[in-house]
Amino acid sequence: MSLLDIIHSPADLKRLPRSALPKLALEIRKLIIETVSKNGGHLASNLGVVELTLALHYVFDLPKDKIVWDVGHQAYTHKILTGRKDQFPTIRQMGGISGFPKISESPYDAFTTGHSSTSISAGLGIACGKRLKNDPAKVIAVIGDGSMTAGLAFEGLNQAGDIHDDLIVILNDNELSIAPNVGALSSLLSRTFSATYLQNLRKDLGELIRSVPRIGQDAYHFAKRAEESFKALVTSGMLFESFNFDYFGPIKGHRLNHLIDILTNIKILHEPVLLHVTTQKGKGYEPAEKNPVYFHGVGKFEVETGGVRTTAGTSTVALPSYTEVFGETMVALAQKDEKIIAVTAAMPEGTGLAKFAAAFPDRFFDVGIAEQHGVTFSAGLATEGFKPVVAIYSTFLQRAYDQILHDVCIESLPVAFAVDRGGIVGEDGYTHHGLFDLCYLRSLPNMVVMAPKDENELRRMILTAINHPGPIAFRYPRGTGLGAAMDAEITPIPIGKAEVVAKGDDILILGIGGTVAEAVKAGHELREQHQIHATIINSRFVKPLDAELILEHVNRIPRIITVEENMRQGGFGSAVLEMLNDAGLTGNGIQMTRLGIPDLFVEHGPQHLLRAKHNIDAAGIVHAAISMLSDQPHR
Repeated sequence: MSLLDIIHSPADLKRLPRSALPKLALEIRKLIIETVSKNGGHLASNLGVVELTLALHYVFDLPKDKIVWDVGHQAYTHKILTGRKDQFPTIRQMGGISGFPKISESPYDAFTTGHSSTSISAGLGIACGKRLKNDPAKVIAVIGDGSMTAGLAFEGLNQAGDIHDDLIVILNDNELSIAPNVGALSSLLSRTFSATYLQNLRKDLGELIRSVPRIGQDAYHFAKRAEESFKALVTSGMLFESFNFDYFGPIKGHRLNHLIDILTNIKILHEPVLLHVTTQKGKGYEPAEKNPVYFHGVGKFEVETGGVRTTAGTSTVALPSYTEVFGETMVALAQKDEKIIAVTAAMPEGTGLAKFAAAFPDRFFDVGIAEQHGVTFSAGLATEGFKPVVAIYSTFLQRAYDQILHDVCIESLPVAFAVDRGGIVGEDGYTHHGLFDLCYLRSLPNMVVMAPKDENELRRMILTAINHPGPIAFRYPRGTGLGAAMDAEITPIPIGKAEVVAKGDDILILGIGGTVAEAVKAGHELREQHQIHATIINSRFVKPLDAELILEHVNRIPRIITVEENMRQGGFGSAVLEMLNDAGLTGNGIQMTRLGIPDLFVEHGPQHLLRAKHNIDAAGIVHAAISMLSDQPHR
């Protein structure tokens, strides 16, 4: 009999004897592996926290108690245990459940997450809110060792220790060891120190010592320092004790009995507690254990081998991704220019810079999950005459907005921003789509913003950015290129210069980045099937716009469609409207339709379906053109 068949909520889990939990863990791992192999998703991190999640739900009382999962990409077991087992096969699919915790999806999801290092701050806020309402429920923040590289995590620790509120932080150490794990002795001490009777004895003894006349307070401080020194000698807690947290660990995170014992013990404490748990990424699936980086976020794969899942009977030529083209171009350019520096935030593989790091280790800097620091650090490099290229996903660069503004743009420092995953990214959804960068970057004085139509133009924009004497950003999408022919020699693009890619007299289509290819497809269909002839401009630059070229065509063709894979408000289309207004052309018989993302957060789903849904593909452009020319309102 399958244990999973009888688990519909944490209450069902609590009815199981401890002896049954290892079998349940095996069943959960099997379900996760089978589902991710078909859907893609975050595998290694989820396999690493199966026992930890089981123990948390076994000891605490959800949803009254709250668990905040940092990043949230490791919450698959949590979703399975909280009434979403039957929906689990739909995870990350359009219309299915999210791959991350989501408040609107379940009362068991305490906080909507997707970016790292937020759990301690959010958890502390929830804990303070509960205290103000006299709610005795517990709050647990689960954070990975990688997320502890971000300043936000330490800001949360600092306040939690200062106000001494009731918060449990679980440090899931699965890759980067913060301090040596001293094994069985440390585990024993952690469980011993956390025992209820010892905690009570410790407090009672402290009060007794402090009550001794004249010497009590000094004796208490001496005893406290002795205790902390002993714990620091045999455990890894010195750092966290300095934040006024009671530290326990490291304890092995795959030993259910030990986890349940220590969680039961620390549950009764009413002060900041940090439990350090060591886990193995990919636990229970050999390919993921051997290659946890690859299986962190993986596409569809064959369970038996771990290899990429292919469709039988198909044969395609593998095209390079934009990320790969960026990485290879950076290496080629750095061989000729010793001033080029590459900076990333814990994503050397994800941003394509692993080859650069290997070729130029002295000129590569991984700052950890610290985008704000990475930008200001790069500004410092720029003041010394170097040419830093900061490669960060669009959605994560949002976290460094003030540093871009204050530390780079005010002094117009030559920092280039390689904004990867610009636009719709797919199944990771709300928190990962890069749909805001054109808006927040073009608003900054001194900033140049551009986007390539294909991978060859990306190479040219990289060189353009490196040669530019001020702040500049180039954004490019997730996924493979178009198979464009590569120029033998990389040449820069003049700042602010667009290009005409098709000519016609009926309608003017202005595209930016990946939407140019969709506009070309739409232009072909309009011409062949509807006898509508379009001029199509590859705008290249959102800022500065090629006003001369665009206005020349607007005066001839006053029917304009702008198309962007970005938010409409404040984006590329808005920039064109502003330019027309400044030129005094608005209201002079000009018709304009802006295609882009409306005022909403885009759900998760395949890129092509989401583009179609929001009318930023070729079909959407065709429909907009026909509607405009027939004077029908655009849908």
